[in-house]
Amino acid sequence: MAASRTIIVAGAGIGGLTASLALAAQGFRVVVLEKTERLEEVGAGLQLSPNASRVLVGLGLQPRLAGRAVIPDAVSIMSARAGGEISRLPLGEAATFRAGAPYWVVHRADLQGALAAQVADNPDIELRLGCQFEDAAPHAKGLTVVQRSGNARHQELATALIGADGIWSTVRHHLFPDAQPQFSGLIAWRGTLDATQLPREYTSRRVQLWMGPNAHLVVYPISGARQINVVAVVPGTWNRPGWSTAGENAEIKNAFASYKWPGPARMMLNAVDDWRKWALFAVPEGVEWSKGPIALLGDAVHAMLPFAAQGAGMAIEDAAVLAKCLGESEAAAGIAAALKRYGRLRRARVSRVQRTARHNGAIYHLSGPAALARDWFIRAMGPQRMLARQDWIYDWRV
Repeated sequence: MAASRTIIVAGAGIGGLTASLALAAQGFRVVVLEKTERLEEVGAGLQLSPNASRVLVGLGLQPRLAGRAVIPDAVSIMSARAGGEISRLPLGEAATFRAGAPYWVVHRADLQGALAAQVADNPDIELRLGCQFEDAAPHAKGLTVVQRSGNARHQELATALIGADGIWSTVRHHLFPDAQPQFSGLIAWRGTLDATQLPREYTSRRVQLWMGPNAHLVVYPISGARQINVVAVVPGTWNRPGWSTAGENAEIKNAFASYKWPGPARMMLNAVDDWRKWALFAVPEGVEWSKGPIALLGDAVHAMLPFAAQGAGMAIEDAAVLAKCLGESEAAAGIAAALKRYGRLRRARVSRVQRTARHNGAIYHLSGPAALARDWFIRAMGPQRMLARQDWIYDWRV
């Protein structure tokens, strides 16, 4: 196929693999560069609301995820101050019908594995493991992308380069070296355990969001409900880059040992034996989305705090919009304009989600009279009104 129909994607994470499938569906040849030698788990559970799942369903992923993704029956909003549940937002099959797509909770490795298998079956996509982006030089015929595999460097002509290489993006640094991720002052701890380790009432198909003084806890089933994903978020000063650093069990358990945290929350934390942690960074709003025939996608351009459960969802949305814009472009001459349009279409929505995530994080960590007022407001709102407030996120379609 001519180089004018070749798009190179840097990064084989959720956003990069989704973009490759969406671009191939638009008739492009896609080359995916992944610096690691093999794809392996980074992180643990993901929540994929209908705005994201409908893109994946449209790309043919549902059969591959059917036995792994869990459709939760509800989201339980739990208050440490109140000692338990203060509201329950119904999901399940009824919510799937209402939204036209499922609400999934899934292990990140299961989703990445399904995407990788779909990519492997597509003859128009080439995944190069152990190969990383080094440089790019735009010119009249598109751009030349320099790649490295081990000690070998080679060049390739492409019509566009997409940086889907995460929060510490090499492509973003190449384009905008002054755009640096900022530490939030928060640390996320994650662990998984077999569902058989907890009493049945704590392993039902629901998402539990525990809000408490200066911390919060999220718990939900993954891997076909055979495992439970536990994520705890607390303030801290440790800010080493990375997604999976070993954490000391005693440190996170002590953070929730206070009498202010009810027994069920502490029980779930104590059941985890192997904790990993990552410092929460975010890319500041205002970073440009593209420059000429090069564009950014997902965490590379808008890494956000995870308190709206939309980090993966926004990358998946990006992929769908990017592919549509490029598919509608007029040959190589229209690529830069198409990428500009992609950024214009995505900027306002993503910024709103970023602000929502920051707002949610502040609400989750309230204490004292402010927590009392929060709990009263959530009860007064009621489940249906609370769900309706999410419609602007869930109803999105490309």
